[in-house]
Amino acid sequence: MEHSESRIHKMGNKLPFGQEYIAEFVYGGIDGAITTFAVVAGATGAKAGLEWVLIFGFANLIADGFSMSVGNFFSVKSERDRFEKHKAIEYWEVDNLREKEVEEIREIYEAKGFKGDLLEQVVGVITADKDIWVDTMMKEELEMTKDDKTPLKTAFVTFVSFNLIGLIPLLIYLFSAFVDLGSANLFIVSCFATGFGLTVVGYFKSKVNDKPWVKGVIETLLLGGIAAFLAYFAGDVLAHYFL
Repeated sequence: MEHSESRIHKMGNKLPFGQEYIAEFVYGGIDGAITTFAVVAGATGAKAGLEWVLIFGFANLIADGFSMSVGNFFSVKSERDRFEKHKAIEYWEVDNLREKEVEEIREIYEAKGFKGDLLEQVVGVITADKDIWVDTMMKEELEMTKDDKTPLKTAFVTFVSFNLIGLIPLLIYLFSAFVDLGSANLFIVSCFATGFGLTVVGYFKSKVNDKPWVKGVIETLLLGGIAAFLAYFAGDVLAHYFL
C-alpha cells in the first residue's frame, strides 16, 4: 500500500492538480477515449463523411464530458453533505446525550482490546476534546471520513480529462480537415492513436488501483475494442437500412 501511495504521489506531482484527483483524471480519460472512439467507429461503419465524424465526435466530447463532470460534481457534493449532516448529529448527541456517547466510546475501545485503567484513560482523553470525540465517532462508529476533494475541482478535472484524452481518436480527422490525407486510412490511424492513448491511461489506472500494469492496459484496450466493434457494427447495419 505504501508503494502504491508513493507512485500516486509521484504521478500527482507531474500533473496540474493534486494527487487526490488522479482517479478522476484516469476514469474521465478512459470514458472520453472509449466513447469518442465509439462515435468514430460508428460513423465509419455508416460510411459517414469526414465532416460528420468531426461534428458527432466533438458533440460527444462536449455533451458527454459535461454530463460526466456534472455527475461527479453532484456525487462528491452529496457525499460531503451527508458527512456534514452526520457530523452535526454527532455534535448534538455529544452535547445532549453525553453519557450515552461516552459509553459508546468505551464500547468501541473495549472491542479493540483496551481494559481497566488503560481503557478509562483512553476514554477520558478522547471525551475531553469535543472535536476529537466527534471525529472518533465519525470514523469508528459511522465509518465515515471526509473526502478532501471539492465538487467543483472534481468536475473540472473530469471534464478536462474527458476532452483531452477523448480528443485523441479525432486528431487525425481534424488534421485531415486542413490537410487532405484522403479517407482510406483515417480510421486505421485513429485506431492506433486511440490504442496508444488507452494504453497510457490504462497504465495510470493500474497504478491508481495498485494492480499489475499489464492487466490494467489489457482491460482498458479490451473495453475500447468492444465498444468500437459494437459501434461500427451498429453504424454499418443502420446505414444499410436507412441510407
